[in-house]
Amino acid sequence: MPGKIQVFLEMIKFQHTIFALPFAFVGAFLAADGVPPLRTCLWILLAMAGARTVAMGVNRIVDLGFDSENPRTKDRPLVTGVIKKKEAWIMVVAAAVVYFVASFNLTPLAFKLSPLILAILVFYSYTKRFTALCHLFLGLGIGIAPTAGWIAVKDSIGLVPILLSMGVMFWIAGFDVLYACQDAEFDSRRGLHSIPASVGVPRAFLISSLFHLVAFAAFMATGFAAGLNWAYFLGMAVTFVLLIIQRRVITPQDLSRMNIAFFRLNAAISIILFVSTSCSIFLGR
Repeated sequence: MPGKIQVFLEMIKFQHTIFALPFAFVGAFLAADGVPPLRTCLWILLAMAGARTVAMGVNRIVDLGFDSENPRTKDRPLVTGVIKKKEAWIMVVAAAVVYFVASFNLTPLAFKLSPLILAILVFYSYTKRFTALCHLFLGLGIGIAPTAGWIAVKDSIGLVPILLSMGVMFWIAGFDVLYACQDAEFDSRRGLHSIPASVGVPRAFLISSLFHLVAFAAFMATGFAAGLNWAYFLGMAVTFVLLIIQRRVITPQDLSRMNIAFFRLNAAISIILFVSTSCSIFLGR
């Protein structure tokens, strides 16, 4: 059983929750102007884990046919049969229950919006079938996290979380464009839509850079709108440097170090933004 659980976690890339989870807590910390109650933090954690598990589980199920044909994804557990489709659906349903229970135990608005948020997360898995803007849909799904964290504390929506969500949306979309460069040829051949498949890898890199510039501008605007201090903007400076390094690690001609650029650098950016925001709040805005 422990081995099976490990396979499930690997199938949904549970460790990548680190991309979105810190932003949910950034939204919650900003709403509370400090650390929210432990009870709230625990329910936010469960809601995030449940929502992401549903999203990734559905993604793996509906893309099973494509994954079995793609050399990069042919070793995924659903493709090899290590995980059965029925088992994956059970996991999705269980995660959805956890998500809705957690949302119910947060705020009324969080529970009211929970079906819509889950629908957006699930809808992303189908977007590659009809639009090259699928990367923005992924960004939207993960970008909801800061606003969701804010709602979980304040039971309302404000300018600060919306700006932060916009930043996360374009940041995620930017590096998803880079990640999709690996599958540009396959997507084009199979009739799937993505920016690299539509405009080519070199132009996709330029579009990714544009997305990241928009993201950085939104992050900066968040700092000013929230009245954050030098600690936050120091984190912004480090983030900008990491975004530049990302484009040194991979190029249109060499995607071999994608895992370093995609996982390590982006995880570092997520954590830096959380730490810098927290420090700014605790030091006094």
